[in-house]
Amino acid sequence: MKKNITLLAGVATMLVLTACSTYDTGMKKEMKAPTTPAAVTVPDGNKVVMTTVGIGELTYECRAKADMPKEFAWTLAAPDAILYDSKKTAVGKYYAGPTWESNDGSKVTGKQVAVSPNAGSIPLQLVKANPATGNGAMNGITYIQRLNTKEGLAPTSACGASNAGAKQKVKYQADYVFYKAAM
Repeated sequence: MKKNITLLAGVATMLVLTACSTYDTGMKKEMKAPTTPAAVTVPDGNKVVMTTVGIGELTYECRAKADMPKEFAWTLAAPDAILYDSKKTAVGKYYAGPTWESNDGSKVTGKQVAVSPNAGSIPLQLVKANPATGNGAMNGITYIQRLNTKEGLAPTSACGASNAGAKQKVKYQADYVFYKAAM
């Protein structure tokens, strides 16, 4: 079991390093889409234009379940992360909405269309982007993938009527891969 975990950690590290090395530096180099589970694969007709690593925290709140108001669960309230390029330079931020904002002021929001489990971490995710605001890196983004997730799971501490509204922050890291329509 320990060997498997060590092997998986090594593979995950290699994937993160590979993904981080594909940040769009403005050169016309073609970036390849990463291999992903089918559920979070971006539809044909889109190409990778930027990859970042998000490092930050997820805030969870103890809330009543929507369909069972007498039962409570830790629910994601908001992400808060800095987006870094392959040179470890901060190039943007990720926050509630969900919103990805570039340092150039452009930003994009989106809607989750699919997830895929990732043992011991928050799931991988596919988001369909809404039209961007501002001029810059986020203009024309069509899809965003959350890949190579580390940590970020909801707290395991008690959540009930007695601590409803309580919040806890959990560290996490993930790659965010940005796509635009292929021309």
